[in-house]
Amino acid sequence: MDGRVARFRLIGINNQNFIMADEETGTWWQQVTGQAIFGPLTGKRLELVFHDELALRTLRKETRAARVLRPEPHAAQAGKYARADWEARLALRPVPHAPADIDGLPPRTLVVGVEVGGVSRAYRLDRLRQSRVILDQLDATPIAVWLGPDDRSVRVFDRTVDGNALELVAVEDGRLRDLATGSMWSFSGEAIEGPLAGKRLQKVYSLPEYWFDWKTYHPDTTLQR
Repeated sequence: MDGRVARFRLIGINNQNFIMADEETGTWWQQVTGQAIFGPLTGKRLELVFHDELALRTLRKETRAARVLRPEPHAAQAGKYARADWEARLALRPVPHAPADIDGLPPRTLVVGVEVGGVSRAYRLDRLRQSRVILDQLDATPIAVWLGPDDRSVRVFDRTVDGNALELVAVEDGRLRDLATGSMWSFSGEAIEGPLAGKRLQKVYSLPEYWFDWKTYHPDTTLQR
């Protein structure tokens, strides 16, 4: 923040979204947006760092050097970690607050939220599981929302290659084929067969999220039907 490195700690939960405070100024920060919402730095915003949310087997397939944090033994023994079924249990609870207009979807519908050039859209995970890939355009960027071969991991890519927007279709083993050249693409975004072999798609930041939460913090978002 302004050239300084800050230390953060959990301070509370706002509508089921993490709030952290920096130890240097006591300012409160909203997790989902990175925005300072209370304190001396109100209005400042942290820069998002690109990340993936992947199933372990997908991570291991892509990079054998990856390391995984183990549970802290004392915390595990004290029962401080959430149970494995926490998502199922949470789904039975009412949401603390939901926007008035959520397009008729249950608040806890799982979506993949994407924002490009100030334009945001949510993609229903159940629809993505049916089609494996959803092609769209946000702002001026053609994108592909792609469900990985493990049926859990999701990535979003800019599907522009050499100035052309690829038309991609799902094929066997969770891969995609572009209709123009017949090139095959792996879930890492690399063309592995065909005329475009070696080319890479650029990743686009995305966030797997409950619909009510994405809508709360992106009130102007649209919903892909």
